[in-house]
Amino acid sequence: MQVEIWSDIACPWCYVGKRRFEAALERFEHKDEVTVTWRSFELDPAAPSARDEDGATHLARKYGTSREQALAMLQSMTDTAAGDGLQFRFDKARGGNTFDAHRLLHLAADHDRQDAMKERLMRAYLTEGELVSDHETLVRLGSEVGLPPDEIHELLATSRYADEVREDERTAASLGASAVPFFVVDRALGASGAHPPEAMLDFLRQGWAKSHPALSVVEGGEVCGPDGC
Repeated sequence: MQVEIWSDIACPWCYVGKRRFEAALERFEHKDEVTVTWRSFELDPAAPSARDEDGATHLARKYGTSREQALAMLQSMTDTAAGDGLQFRFDKARGGNTFDAHRLLHLAADHDRQDAMKERLMRAYLTEGELVSDHETLVRLGSEVGLPPDEIHELLATSRYADEVREDERTAASLGASAVPFFVVDRALGASGAHPPEAMLDFLRQGWAKSHPALSVVEGGEVCGPDGC
């Protein structure tokens, strides 16, 4: 069963959704038959390489609220993440463009290190205050999960995987995804948002049932069985 997850590195609900999905997958009866692919989605494709303002100021301006209200929103998100075992540090977070980080995730997929790369990038952004648009930072983070540094340098010096990122985003739009995280099973069943693990487990079971429908049997004919005919 194929599960595709559209998300952005700079999306706190995507990190929470990742943890909740992982908790559900661990309990899923067919977990060893599930392949997970991370798809690209940019919340702000026009974002600069780095923002001068901090997260609370940016949030207040984006939603037209006060800085105090923005800080309260960030604290609420921090508290929610803590319940899923995540430590968010919005006071350290450095906003910026995530396009190159998404290209790095495609390289990681070619090396069977995509999930590890996704985890490392999210932790770097949401917990450690790393600037994930910075090329040297991406080289270091990619190297930490086992990607060849020379390939990362080559990637960042070219437009490699740019088309793949854009294709992911076009596919998201065609599937009706306007927000993330967005989960899709075998392009037949979708779920939007960071649902609790129990709901995600039900989602996986529904997806499995769609992909592996039970055989319909017409009863009533004469048969022979272990106990006779």
